[in-house]
Amino acid sequence: MPWVNQDLCVGCGICVDECPVGAITQDQSSKAIINDDKCIRCGKCHDVCPEEAVRHDSERIPQEVEANITKTKELLQHFETPQEQGEFYERMIRYFNKEKKVADLTIAKITDLRNAINKEE
Repeated sequence: MPWVNQDLCVGCGICVDECPVGAITQDQSSKAIINDDKCIRCGKCHDVCPEEAVRHDSERIPQEVEANITKTKELLQHFETPQEQGEFYERMIRYFNKEKKVADLTIAKITDLRNAINKEE
């Protein structure tokens, strides 16, 4: 999912004008904001931004990992004994393994869709 680095955005509005689905607006300081629910991931905003303020979501992986760790630590406080804590860690590992499996299977199915389209051409 693309996102806007607010420190780089100068509020020119080019990305707002270029977005084919109106997923980008500007806040009170004219900085661009991308509505994740409306974004169709076409990449046009990224391509037209003269300041390179529209960024790729892969840059946020370290922050997302840290947010997951922080949330896990917060939830861990609800478990008192080492046994309860160990069981909780196992549940969190299973949860993230499930998320990984969902992502892997989704990628495989999207790849199949793409390959089917390429065969038709």
